This record gives sequence, structure tokens and C-alpha cells, in this order.
Amino acid sequence: MATLLDKLPTPAAVRRRRAAERDARIMGSALIGMGVLHFAVPGPFDSIVPPEIPGDARTLTYASGAAEAAIGVGLLVPRTRRLSATAAVALFVAVFPANVNTLRLFKDKPLLLAGAVARLPLQVPMITTALRIRRES
Repeated sequence: MATLLDKLPTPAAVRRRRAAERDARIMGSALIGMGVLHFAVPGPFDSIVPPEIPGDARTLTYASGAAEAAIGVGLLVPRTRRLSATAAVALFVAVFPANVNTLRLFKDKPLLLAGAVARLPLQVPMITTALRIRRES
């Protein structure tokens, strides 16, 4: 027979949940900020849309900005956090071609190229953090 104490979360589970909540606030706020930037200064985002992707670059910039902002808001709301974390993973995978395209665009600009190369591996912790947020929500 299970007692009330058996149903309480372990201290480790409480720490994991609190860390996921903190990460959701950070990621959510960052996504909202980036989403707003897509509308405030769309030019740089337009420029990294790979030409191989069909559609108008500005439309894709606005669509990805709206998606980022919406996912960010969803991460801030506990009730929608799990679904939004899943959407964040999909978003990070979807924008990866644009991040790779920056390598092609900046091949003759060493400083910008270094930044673009450094940014690519950051997708991995962003995805794993979103997955952890999902799991703990």
C-alpha cells in the first residue's frame, strides 16, 4: 500500500522541474525577442533564407518570426509549455538550413564566417534543452 510520502516527488525531481521552468522562461523570452526582431529588422533574416527554399524571403521571415514569438509565449505558460517545447524543437530544426546558408554567404567575410560557424553547434544544446523542458513539463 502506497503512502502519501511515496507519492511526493524526490528532491532531484523537484530540482529538474525547477531547472526546466527556469530554462523555459529563458528560452521563451529569447524566442519572443528574436520573433520581434524578425518584424522590426527583417532584412538580415531575409538575407539568410536559402534560395533553394521556395517562397518569398520576407514572407518566410515574418512566418518564422511569428512562430518564434508564439512558441516563446507558449513556453512561458505552464499549461502550454510541453507542446511549445515540442514546437521549439521543430523550429530549431526548420531554421537550421538558414543557419547553414550563412556559411555560404559569409565565406569571404572571415569574422562573420567565424560567428556563423560558432553558431551551428549551439543548435544542439537548444534542441536538447527544449526536449528537457518538454520532458519535465
